[in-house]
Amino acid sequence: MMRLKREAEKKRIYLVLFMAIFAAMLGIGLIAPLMPLYAQSLGATGMWLGVIFAGFSLSRAVFMPIVGRISDRTGRKIFISFGLFAYIIISIAYTLAHTVSQLVLVRLLNGFTAALVFPIAMAYVGEISPRGKEGSYLGTFNVSLFLGMGLGPFIGGTLSDRFNMAAPFYAMAGLTGIAFILVLFWLPELGLHKKRLRENVAPYQKMLQDNTVKGLFIFRATAAFGRGIVMPFLPIFAYSIGVSLSAIGILLAILILLTAILQVPFGLLADRFSRIKLMIIGSLASSFVFFLIPISHNFGELLLLCVIMGLFGAIGMPAGTALTAQLGRGFCSMGSMMGLFNMAMSCGMIAGPLMGGVCKDITGLPSVFYLGGTMGVIGTGIFWRFIVGGEGSLPVKEASGLEISVPGDPKIKKK
Repeated sequence: MMRLKREAEKKRIYLVLFMAIFAAMLGIGLIAPLMPLYAQSLGATGMWLGVIFAGFSLSRAVFMPIVGRISDRTGRKIFISFGLFAYIIISIAYTLAHTVSQLVLVRLLNGFTAALVFPIAMAYVGEISPRGKEGSYLGTFNVSLFLGMGLGPFIGGTLSDRFNMAAPFYAMAGLTGIAFILVLFWLPELGLHKKRLRENVAPYQKMLQDNTVKGLFIFRATAAFGRGIVMPFLPIFAYSIGVSLSAIGILLAILILLTAILQVPFGLLADRFSRIKLMIIGSLASSFVFFLIPISHNFGELLLLCVIMGLFGAIGMPAGTALTAQLGRGFCSMGSMMGLFNMAMSCGMIAGPLMGGVCKDITGLPSVFYLGGTMGVIGTGIFWRFIVGGEGSLPVKEASGLEISVPGDPKIKKK
C-alpha cells in the first residue's frame, strides 16, 4: 500500500513539474526572437549584445552549483517556488529597462531566478526516475523545456508584430504566474533531503576530479556555445536577408519544437544503445550545420537547416542528461550534479554570445557561425578523448564506495 502511495506521489511530482516548467519555458520562449532586436533598439552593439545574453548565463553559472548543493540538504520545492515568483517580477522589469546597462542588470537577475528553478526541477525528476530508465524519464521531461521554448518564439513574434515589443514580456509574467501557482499548491516535497543527510555525499572537488565528469562538462559547454550563438545571431542574420519577425519566430520554433518532439524516442534510445555514440553523432552533425548558415539566401534554406539542426541536436540531449543523472546517483548528490551540468551549459552560453559579438564587430556576421561550428567539433573531440580515448576513468568510483559502469554504456568496457 505504501509503495503504491509513493508511486502515485512520484507521478504527481512529475506531472506538476512538467506542466510548471512548460508554462515557464513558454514564457521565456516568447521573448527569444525579440530580445536581440529589443537590445539593438536600446543601442546595443554586437559586443553589448553578447554581454546581454552572456549576463543571464553568467548569473546562472555562479548560482546553480550553490543552489544545487543547498537543495540536496534542504529540499527542492522552496527554491522552485521562490524562483518562479521572482520570474514574475523580472518579466515586468524588462519593460522598464530603457538603457543597455539596465537591460544587462535585468538579465543578471533573470539568470539568478533561473538558477533557482530549472536545474532543481531536473534534479527532482532525476531522483524519481528508476535506475536504467533515466534516458526515457529525463528525455520525456525535456519535452517540457523544448516544447515551451519552441512554441514561445512563434507566439512571441506574432504578439510583437500585432501589438508591440512589450506584449511578450507581459505574457511571460502571466505564464510564469501559472507555473508558480502549480508548484506552490500541488508540488509535494518528498523529503529525500533528510535521507541524503545520512549518506556520503561527494564534495565538488571529488566530482570535478573525475574524468567522466570533466568530459561531460566540456561536451555540454561546447554544445551550449553553439546554442548561445544561434539564439541571438540567427534572428539578426535572418532579418538581414529579409525574413520577417513572425518568420524568425517560426525558424526558432521549428528548431526547438523538433528537438522537443524527438526527446521521447531518443530518450528511449538512450536507455537501450550507446549513450556516448548518440551524443557524439548528434554533436558532430549539428556542428557542421553552422558552416552552412552564412551561405543561406532565404527563409526556405534557413528552415531546412533548422530542421537538420533540431533533428541531430535532439539525439544527444537525453543521453547526456541521463548520464548526468546516473553520475548524480553515483555521487549521492543529484542536485549538485545537475547544477554542474547546467553550469556547463551556462559557461557555453556566456562564451558563445561574447565571442560571437566580438567576431561580428571585427570580421562580420558570417564568422560568428563558423566559430560556433568549429567549437562544436573541438568539444566533441575532447569529450571523446576523455571518455573513450584512454583518459577516461571507467568505471568511476561512486561516493558510496561502489563502482558503476559510467557513462551508463554497456558497450564501453574498461581496457
